[in-house]
Amino acid sequence: MLSVTILASSSAGNCALLTVGQKKFLVDAGLSARQIAVRLSSVGVDFQELEGIFITHEHIDHVIGLPVLLKKHPLPLYCNSQTGAALRRESLIEFKNWHFFQTGHQFSVGDLTVESFHIPHDAVDPVGFAFHAGDQTIGFLTDLGHATSLAIERVRDAHTLVLESNHDEKLLQDCPKRPWSLKQRILSRHGHLSNVAAADVAVQLLERNLRQLILGHLSQDCNTPAIALQNMQSRLHARGADHVAVHCASPREVSGCFCTSAKAHGQSANEISPVQAGHQQHAHANYVDQLFREFAEAEPM
Repeated sequence: MLSVTILASSSAGNCALLTVGQKKFLVDAGLSARQIAVRLSSVGVDFQELEGIFITHEHIDHVIGLPVLLKKHPLPLYCNSQTGAALRRESLIEFKNWHFFQTGHQFSVGDLTVESFHIPHDAVDPVGFAFHAGDQTIGFLTDLGHATSLAIERVRDAHTLVLESNHDEKLLQDCPKRPWSLKQRILSRHGHLSNVAAADVAVQLLERNLRQLILGHLSQDCNTPAIALQNMQSRLHARGADHVAVHCASPREVSGCFCTSAKAHGQSANEISPVQAGHQQHAHANYVDQLFREFAEAEPM
C-alpha cells in the first residue's frame, strides 16, 4: 500500500512521510531535524526506518533540516543535479550519499517508481513528483506559479494529490505585511498557486483516479484553511465530484495517513484548523547558506 502523512505544510515549512509497503521516505525536509524527529515519532516512525529523502527544490522551507539530519543520519538524498549543486555549496559539501536524477525521467527505489517533472517556480530546477507503486499513485504538486500541461499530465493518474493552495488573491492584494514586489512574485507565473488556480487544476483531474486532495503550502496571512476548503469543495461540488475528499494540511499538526486505496480515505483533524506558522519569503542562495551554517551550529540532534 502507498500512503502519505503530511508532517507539515505551509510557507513556513514542508515535510511529508511517504510509505510504500514497509519502506519509508521523506519528501522534503523543511523543518528542523528535531521537529522532524518529534513528528515522525508521533506516528510511530524512527529515523532509522527511513530509506531516503526526495527533494523538490532548494528553498529554505523545504530543506532547512537537511544539514543536521544528514549529519546524524546519512540517508540517500534524491534530487536533480542543479538542486544538488545549490545544496552542496556549504553545509552539505561533505555529504557523500547523493542520488541525482534527471528531471523528467523515471527511476526506481525498490518497489517505488518515482517520476519527476519540471514545475514553474523561482528555484534553480524545481520539480513535482508522481510516486507509483503497482497501480497506486500519489502526486506532489506544490510551489508553482501556474500548472503547465506537463504537470497536469504527470499527476493525472494520482489517487491522492498534495496540491498547493497558497493564497486567496484578495487577501494577498490587501495584505499590509507584504511589499508590492513580493506580492508580484507570489502572483507571477513562477510564484505560487492561488485557491482559484488550485481548483482549476483539480477539475482537470476528475475524469481519472483522483479520490483525495490534500491542500498544502497555505499562507498564514493571505489564506485560511476554511477559505481554501470552501473554494475547492464548492468547485468540485459544481462538477458533481463529491467523491473526492478534500483535506487541508497544517504547519503545526501532523495529518492523518492518506492511503491511495479508494476504500481507505485519510482522516485529518486539521481540515479547518487555522494556519499558525508565519509566512516566510523564499530565501536567495546566500541566505540559505547562512541559515545552514547557523542552524547546524545551533541545533544538536
